Amino acid sequence: MRVNRTAILSFAAVLPVLAAPVAAFSADGDEQFFRSVQGVWTGPGEIVAGKYKGTKFTCRLNGSTPDGKVGMKLDGSCRVGVFSQRMSATVERKGRGYRGIFLDGAAGEGLDIVSGSVDGKKVTFSISRNQLNGAMSARLPNKDSMNVSVSVKVDRQMIRVIAMDLKRTGDAPVATVAAE
Repeated sequence: MRVNRTAILSFAAVLPVLAAPVAAFSADGDEQFFRSVQGVWTGPGEIVAGKYKGTKFTCRLNGSTPDGKVGMKLDGSCRVGVFSQRMSATVERKGRGYRGIFLDGAAGEGLDIVSGSVDGKKVTFSISRNQLNGAMSARLPNKDSMNVSVSVKVDRQMIRVIAMDLKRTGDAPVATVAAE
């Protein structure tokens, strides 16, 4: 299966928003937790399988909480060499799971988040775009770092294609970061 590098980088850029709910999830603590991951996340990533194996990239992402909703909005960019691509994503809690989009969703150039679950300090989301299906998992070893892995389904097997290590580099409000 051919995997589009832009789609992979788009997915990689929004991973912190997906990983945000990793800590503890209680019915009344969701909103508070999402607020705690607001700020700036940066870090390197690498495509570890497929046609673009070995491609390294760096992301800088600003997180915020959507008004009146439990979830996260993320805006920023990822860079490969001298090329940079704007990234955006929205994830919202829907019932017991998660729904969201990367960029403009699967109907456009992005991806859809179609389901998700949290288990302790790890979150796993199912992603979809046309015939591309996969999963993203993220683990928070502590409050200021995040390990992310993205896998795609090829035939009947899940193949890991992206690995990222992000660090919290600031907790400034998004408006302040955007002005800098």
